[in-house]
Amino acid sequence: MSKLVQGYEVVIGFETHAQLSTQSKIFSRASVAFGAEPNTQACAVDMALPGTLPVMNMGAVERAIEFGLAINAHIAERSIFARKNYFYPDLPKGYQISQFEIPVVQGGEVSFFLEVGKETVRKTVRLERAHLEEDAGKSLHEDFIGQSGIDLNRAGTPLLEIVTQPDMRSSDEAVAYAKELHKIVTWIGICDGNMQEGSFRCDANVSVRKPGAELGTRREIKNLNSFKFMQQAIDYEVRWQIDQIEDGHAIQQATVLFDPDTGETRAMRTKEDAADYRYFPDPDLPPLVIGRDWVERVKSEMAELPRVMAERFVKDYALPEYDATQLTQSKAVAAYFEATAKACGQAKLASNWIMGEVSRRLNASEMAIEQAPVSAARLAALISRIQDSTISNNAAKEVFDAVWNASGDQVADAGALSVIDAIIEAKGLKQMNDTGELEKIIDDVLAANPKNVEEFKAGNAKALNGLVGPIMKASKGKANPGQVNALLMKKLG
Repeated sequence: MSKLVQGYEVVIGFETHAQLSTQSKIFSRASVAFGAEPNTQACAVDMALPGTLPVMNMGAVERAIEFGLAINAHIAERSIFARKNYFYPDLPKGYQISQFEIPVVQGGEVSFFLEVGKETVRKTVRLERAHLEEDAGKSLHEDFIGQSGIDLNRAGTPLLEIVTQPDMRSSDEAVAYAKELHKIVTWIGICDGNMQEGSFRCDANVSVRKPGAELGTRREIKNLNSFKFMQQAIDYEVRWQIDQIEDGHAIQQATVLFDPDTGETRAMRTKEDAADYRYFPDPDLPPLVIGRDWVERVKSEMAELPRVMAERFVKDYALPEYDATQLTQSKAVAAYFEATAKACGQAKLASNWIMGEVSRRLNASEMAIEQAPVSAARLAALISRIQDSTISNNAAKEVFDAVWNASGDQVADAGALSVIDAIIEAKGLKQMNDTGELEKIIDDVLAANPKNVEEFKAGNAKALNGLVGPIMKASKGKANPGQVNALLMKKLG
């Protein structure tokens, strides 16, 4: 059930521009490398010089096919390129080549998990389409006084525009969708996902309505280039629209920008509809025809998809679906988990440590898992020492900390198990598994705490805690908690 904001239901749809990872532009051979001097990567085709004609980049088409396969979409056997007509100084042709009536990717869905209160729920967003198009150039204002410069380096850069149905009902859902989409396009390698460089740009269409009413008028927040700003922008826009409606004002369809400094959205222009762009088929480009053999070849060359890998983790390692999804957020994390699980034979423990302690340390250090000081082999060795009762869970965290903070030369040449065992020995963390020694400690504690013993025997289960604490203290934390409880219950009848 949708969460209401001040009695209103929030409705969000997304349009995402993913820059495709080709070496050259979609209709020319000019480079798409980031950071070049203005207008040094714009050829005659990009500048729309008379007599030039576009030629389709097949690499861009293959990446669109890969995306369609990744989201279980229909890949059109025949799609059409159209001219989207509008005037802007950085659009030298006076139109953008895009796809309108027949896009190359049709339908599909993106699923993700979302924390709702204390529950973890699975949410699916339906995709309407994904189509190929070229990017426009860029207007430069900062370096000129009273003038603007035009940089056509981006003109013709290949984009896949991914459009959803209006299925999201909160900024939390919107951000979770965007993160999952980002994971998919970077996982399959069709986009580098660099939001700061503009490789992955999101536009959020936001409207509000009373529950059960017709869809409200939407406003489009353009070019959201971070997940943090995305959430802030949507939350502000929702509050603004509700305030306008409550004050008796109608919402006007518009394109707005988010200002991170003020935390507010501001209108840029009234929003155009499809009719304003006067779409018509581009006479310079023939229909794009994709045979089933081409699709099958691309499919055979693709790496294992994250959703497929997650299903395999559930089946092969008996992991909960939530764990499997979290562990397939990136190829590197998935590989780290699988190496750990295979080495220690304890998949669920490996999952808990990676999603817990490892993730916490990586986030605090702003580090990728490839840079983690604790290798998969050493984490597996640590888990094996927990499993064979050599150390307790608390002691394991101390060992983990020591390995994480050790310098490279201290552990570089040592085997994984040797490193773990050496730290356990040096810190005296080995659990007390000698039953005779432990029984003596328990007998002493029972003799010193007759009141707790009487209360427990009288039916007060909590009185056991007053015995376990002193036992662990007397053993200097080395007693095996499971063994302590078993022996206590035996002695207390």
